[in-house]
Amino acid sequence: MLYYLGGFLTNYWGPARLLQSHAVLIALALYSGFFITVKLLPTFYRFLPTDRGREFTLTKEAAKGKPTGSGVVFISIFVILSFVFVPLDLLQVGTLVLTWLMMLTGYLDDRSEKGWGEYLKAFLDFVIALAAALLLAWQLGAQSPDGQLYFWLPFVSGNVHVPTWLYVIIVVILLWASVNTTNCTDGVDGLSSSLVLLALLVLGVIFYAVLGHVDFSEYLLVPHLADGASWAIMTFCLAGVLMGYLWHNAFPSSVLMGDAGSRALGFYIGIIVLITKNPFIFLATSSIIFVDGGMGLLKVALKRFCHISIFESVRFPLHDHMRKNRGWSPTQVLIKFITLQLLITVALLGIFFKIR
Repeated sequence: MLYYLGGFLTNYWGPARLLQSHAVLIALALYSGFFITVKLLPTFYRFLPTDRGREFTLTKEAAKGKPTGSGVVFISIFVILSFVFVPLDLLQVGTLVLTWLMMLTGYLDDRSEKGWGEYLKAFLDFVIALAAALLLAWQLGAQSPDGQLYFWLPFVSGNVHVPTWLYVIIVVILLWASVNTTNCTDGVDGLSSSLVLLALLVLGVIFYAVLGHVDFSEYLLVPHLADGASWAIMTFCLAGVLMGYLWHNAFPSSVLMGDAGSRALGFYIGIIVLITKNPFIFLATSSIIFVDGGMGLLKVALKRFCHISIFESVRFPLHDHMRKNRGWSPTQVLIKFITLQLLITVALLGIFFKIR
């Protein structure tokens, strides 16, 4: 809204042209998200459900009774601010709607007395992920010069075209993995939000300075995204909102995001990784999330459906293993996991963008 308002007001007041600067809008979205969330979130504590304590987590007693499901607040703030600061197109509006719906499924689970069953949540994940896959296939296919869907991949100089049916399958799998691994990582104060925040900041820079920049994208042999800067504004907006939540969630936390927050954050990360057109970016930005939460999902799935046992001596999510078996404190888990993710991010992005 502000972008178009700036274009209108420029005819009457010259400085209004700053509202059409993507860099200015990024700063406004980031800081607005932070300060509004810091101020408003505590006022909703009394309306939020209280944490029941997860059955298999190490810190269930510490979390039990705290207000949870705060994702319903900060994700809603993010959606509203995105409509204010981002010059939205149909794909971005659809992303906001689906992210909010994913948040809603998590919030309804948070406020349920017994919690929803795994299969119901898996079905809802599938429906929303399929809707996102069809939306991405439709919009990205329309934006492609030849009307085809493609990925750019590490070690390959050209684009790899993907048939629509295969693209949809890949998108559904990646979104499901991103949602559920992010959800599983939410078990130590500040851990999930800090890892997601790091991913958002990295992806925001990639959208603004690399994929959204004609010269840089051409130099690195990656596709240029004409709307890369607007995706950067949206991504930095969510980063600002998440910083505001983290202000209250830092150890010892006063509020928890619940499934309402973690599922929506995982979904959004998955979507914008797919917007980059390189699904391997997910490994560069979220590999610790995948290992921490995803390996536990793999362990359970193999044992339940294939009767195969792996990692018998390792407790998952991995942050529980490091606390119980290695004696790490919550702060040590947070700092060491973030440090590892930074090292992985720098290494993999260097490989993905330079070895083409």
